[in-house]
Amino acid sequence: MRVRRAQSSDLPRVSQLAAELVRQHHALDAARFLLVEPIAEGYRRFFTGELRRKAALILVAEADDGGEITGYAYATLEPRNWNDLLDAAGKLNDIYVDASARRRGVGRALARAALDELAAMGAPRVVLMTAWRNPDAHVFFESLGFRRTMLEMTAELAGTPAR
Repeated sequence: MRVRRAQSSDLPRVSQLAAELVRQHHALDAARFLLVEPIAEGYRRFFTGELRRKAALILVAEADDGGEITGYAYATLEPRNWNDLLDAAGKLNDIYVDASARRRGVGRALARAALDELAAMGAPRVVLMTAWRNPDAHVFFESLGFRRTMLEMTAELAGTPAR
């Protein structure tokens, strides 16, 4: 397995994996996590722009023989954000490994590569969000040196129409 920067030809598969990630989150809390079809097509359009953006990074994991992409990571450089009380930082937005390739080091390789790339891009720290109902992810990220710093809370307001 090798990790490399994504190319535009990778986006159909990366977008398919991103759609699986969205569905996973939506299944955890349908009221909180957006599910707008066609998910993969929306991600393909979004990631097409992100490939060109200097402050964005999309990595893929594939078999050494150039086989199918089994996972991806999407990270960005973010400026100081007074609202979040967060100085400039890297942000690991997505990391996802196909179910058939899990428990083989793919996620760890993607995460380490993303952290290395963000450091090379000048990020002094990296933040991420993970679903609170995903304790395996919490353990995984903590094993990479992340610590818990915030807890997002959501309240549905009665009578508010869904968008």
